[in-house]
Amino acid sequence: MEYRSHEVRHRLEKVGRAASMLHMDVLLLIYHFAKFSTGNVLEIGPYLGGSTIAAAFGARESGLQKKIVSVEAGGRLKHFRLSSKNIIKDLKKNLTGFGVADDVTLINGRSFEEATMLAVRHALGTGEVGLFIFDADNNVRRDLDCYGDLLADSCWLVIDDYFGPAKAVSIQTQVNELVSQRRLVPFGYYGWGTWVGQWQRLPKAMFPIQATALYQGFLLSIDTKRSSTT
Repeated sequence: MEYRSHEVRHRLEKVGRAASMLHMDVLLLIYHFAKFSTGNVLEIGPYLGGSTIAAAFGARESGLQKKIVSVEAGGRLKHFRLSSKNIIKDLKKNLTGFGVADDVTLINGRSFEEATMLAVRHALGTGEVGLFIFDADNNVRRDLDCYGDLLADSCWLVIDDYFGPAKAVSIQTQVNELVSQRRLVPFGYYGWGTWVGQWQRLPKAMFPIQATALYQGFLLSIDTKRSSTT
């Protein structure tokens, strides 16, 4: 497979051990999409920064100027392998340690708060996002309503926890509804339950009120059979 013996895999293995709960295949996909997709990167919920670092590696190696905007609420989390008493502090430490801090605009706040939304929209314009990563709470629909107008048509989406933890039920329901409404195009499931697909834009006038009230491929060569299993 293209990336199985590639140097970037070894780099991302180090990232995964230090800063990510995502499966290696998902980190590789994020790297690939950030490298080859057109547009910038918007991420909700980087936690300790594994996905952010993967995206930054890909964006840097694209040879193009790409913005990476990452929104993290902060706080603390107890985890058997990657606990944090201060998420923002540890996130910044990892971004610096892997040499990508200057490539990332980090916004400390909840994605749905007005100040956060204003900061995101100050950094990114309509239709500029080519990769959207979500690994936060159980309400991906809320954030797609908030930021959907920033996503380009056919923007790649990486949504974690479609399968697995308790919050997966809500995420799965929301994603399935968006697929049935032809807003999302499913591609497959990767790693331990991460949904991957693409966005289909609505005409501007049809974007949800929540999003407008304030502001008027080549596929990675990894085993597609395995990626479509749960």
